[in-house]
Amino acid sequence: MVAPGFDKIRAYLDSTDNLMPRSMTAFASAEAQHDWGTISWEIRSINHRYLEPSFRLPDALHELEMPLRDQTSKILQRGKLDCTLRFEPKNSLNGIEIDTDLAQKYINAGEAIAQLITNPAPIYPLDVLAKPGIQIDTAIDRELLKSATIALYQQVLDRLVEARLREGDKLAEVVQKRLAEISLHITSVRTAMPELLAAQRQKLVDKLAEFGDQLHWDRLEQELVYIAQKADVDEELDRLQVHVAEVHRILKNDKTMGRRLDFLAQELNREANTLCSKSMASSSTQSAVEIKVLIEQIREQIQNLE
Repeated sequence: MVAPGFDKIRAYLDSTDNLMPRSMTAFASAEAQHDWGTISWEIRSINHRYLEPSFRLPDALHELEMPLRDQTSKILQRGKLDCTLRFEPKNSLNGIEIDTDLAQKYINAGEAIAQLITNPAPIYPLDVLAKPGIQIDTAIDRELLKSATIALYQQVLDRLVEARLREGDKLAEVVQKRLAEISLHITSVRTAMPELLAAQRQKLVDKLAEFGDQLHWDRLEQELVYIAQKADVDEELDRLQVHVAEVHRILKNDKTMGRRLDFLAQELNREANTLCSKSMASSSTQSAVEIKVLIEQIREQIQNLE
């Protein structure tokens, strides 16, 4: 059973024009009133590694859970969803019938369990009446009710996607701002490197002058190798800039970006750690630390992106 307009909505979601980032945190609700009663949906969504919808449905509509799950998976990819349906029928005391076959099954099961108990409590009729599916409201067209429920669920899903898009757009702005700051620090370190290297060379020359004829050439060679290794941060800076550009690209072109961005945040952090360990001056160390702080702020935001 497919909700009216579902194919059109799905085509929109699949289109290349709808590549905006979507947050996994959102809330949406919808209500519809009919001659036979009122139905209302609420969906609360939070971040989760996978798509995990949970449905709270009236007994009469439990059979819709699987179609609703399928409907959800065609629209969303990630997030923990709490989906609640409320149904308030009109004239609910009229047209009520009892599913006696189902009631007998409950009674038989209860009696079988009672035989295993020394002093079992009696089975009360009202307890059986309260079991799922026992009461059947014949005054309502069940197919009409199911169709209306699925159609309304599609509406609330659309509103949830809209809310996710709005928040996702704001999150993307925050991430892009942090990326711009990281790029400034990368440029700052790259610009300062020639001066830092010159200062390091001068420091080494001054030390060599102090030793004079007592210069130990093996020791000198070790120092030169060590300085060369410490000074070579071009590779780390290049990779940082590449990762920053890739995050920008994903924010603009990928629908399901959360996991990919989380991986890139780890790679950014790895390069920042290496940059910090190779630092030759307090200024470059401070830049590396600032980059690590910005990466952690990015990581906190992208955990909410689908």
